[in-house]
Amino acid sequence: MELIDAGAVRQAYTTVVPEFVWSTGPVSYEYHFGDRDLFDKVVGGSWLLDGSLFGADTTTLAVDDGRVLGIEIGMPGTEFAERQAGLAPVWQQLMSDGDVDWPAVKGVLQRSERASWLNPVVRADTYYIHAIAVAPEARGTGLGYRLIQNAITGATEAGFKKLQLDVLSDNPAVSFYESVGLELLADTRAPEPMAFGVPPEYRMGMVL
Repeated sequence: MELIDAGAVRQAYTTVVPEFVWSTGPVSYEYHFGDRDLFDKVVGGSWLLDGSLFGADTTTLAVDDGRVLGIEIGMPGTEFAERQAGLAPVWQQLMSDGDVDWPAVKGVLQRSERASWLNPVVRADTYYIHAIAVAPEARGTGLGYRLIQNAITGATEAGFKKLQLDVLSDNPAVSFYESVGLELLADTRAPEPMAFGVPPEYRMGMVL
């Protein structure tokens, strides 16, 4: 098992990564996108594009004999909003290809705006983990711990003062994050997403 920067191998894993990202919050992503196929296309397109929210350039992969068993997508706090804006070319390409029309895109943007209250601001001194996931067959092997420790080490060496992430409050990963030293910093709720089944979200973090 090796941890590798995904930028150089992105083409090999375009179809694999969306499932890992989806697994971190299926109820939330279903609310945002309304369609799993659309979600996969957006994440797959973003994966190939540097500077976008799910870009391979900000991802660490755990790979064993060519199989991806885990991912960690993380970035400096100041990049989060920039990478959200970096999804624009992905949407433009999907519309150009006829995979989605403007009303559908507008709906995603509106729902994302309503759900944005679930995510507090990420500050410049913070390394932000946007997604961390382990394949079902690799859970319980310590891989999740290895991925987050790799992120903590990298963030510390890069001079960040804090590490933070957001996780849905009903996610079993909450107890795992507590076990590695992350604390609950905020418990946020957004009325409309909650009406559609999206639970409150926790901002968890640690001082490095």
